[in-house]
Amino acid sequence: MILGEDARTLRRGLKVFGLSMGGPVLAALAAPQAFAQDAAVVAAGAYERMKPTPGKGMPVDDGLGLQAQYSPLGDYAQWIHDGVLMPIITVITLIVLGLLLWVMARYNRRFNPVPSKTSHNTFIEVIWTLVPVLILVGIAVPSIDLLAKQYKPAPEKALTVKVTGNQWFWTYTYPDNGGFEVMSYMLNLPGQPVVNNGVRELGTDPSDGPSHLEVDNRMVVPAGEPIRLQITASDVIHSFAVPSLWFKLDAVPGRINEKVLFIKEPGVYYGQCSELCGAKHGYMPIAVEALPRDKYNAWVLTQSGGAIDGQPAPAEAAAEGAPAATPTAAAPASSEAAPAASAAPAA
Repeated sequence: MILGEDARTLRRGLKVFGLSMGGPVLAALAAPQAFAQDAAVVAAGAYERMKPTPGKGMPVDDGLGLQAQYSPLGDYAQWIHDGVLMPIITVITLIVLGLLLWVMARYNRRFNPVPSKTSHNTFIEVIWTLVPVLILVGIAVPSIDLLAKQYKPAPEKALTVKVTGNQWFWTYTYPDNGGFEVMSYMLNLPGQPVVNNGVRELGTDPSDGPSHLEVDNRMVVPAGEPIRLQITASDVIHSFAVPSLWFKLDAVPGRINEKVLFIKEPGVYYGQCSELCGAKHGYMPIAVEALPRDKYNAWVLTQSGGAIDGQPAPAEAAAEGAPAATPTAAAPASSEAAPAASAAPAA
């Protein structure tokens, strides 16, 4: 009991001291969980812009076929392409080529001076009707399954990022992280005419990626969890496409299209606007930076007004005069900080 009274006395003293020092200390006292959460994020390490891995998430010289995939849907789609479509296409092409060569050799004028007058062959007609039908059914089953999975709704508590296409740049809004907004322009190319005034040149930062694909501000998201992308446009139709993530969705003015993005591992993944949208359509790249959750939380806190999703801002918690909500499972770093934070009032 004595220890409890001493603790309460100490807390009242600290609160008075906070009032004399200003809002930050009072906010920390009123929202210990949020304070501990931010401290845990800082302890996990400050955000550093990720350097892309050559050949990962980007086109490569003399590349053939699809880019290597870094999403579950991409893996499934690549299997359909490599394991279903390509074998069927190859077999059909070889069969047709063989039939053409056989007909040319067997039924030319020299070897077949008297042509056949046969007009119907029921057996052959049944074969060339049923076989294509069976082939199309075999292709349709995995294709429809892939289509259904691509448009499966995101989980209720998935992080939401709003993507807006503009002439000629992208805007990324984070409603679950305080509503801050990031504008993304292509970097200017050294020795070439300026594409975007006020934007730095490619190569002035060691984390810069390929020419014509790197941007000043990337779309930063957490890796290993579903992300709800809501895509629209402010002027004309654009298209948000990242080949290595098997993602492509049109951005239409006055309409929001929604799709789930899931990135298996951290990295930087590049794409471009895939809908002809005007004079600088070719200068509208996309750069997606996927980070571990703790690093993503650290990046969020570097943004003006940024707040870790699922947690009230410290100022809001102070105004309510109650501790912040318990961190959600979506933020591992903040979850680890919860026990220490909950113990703070009795310290």
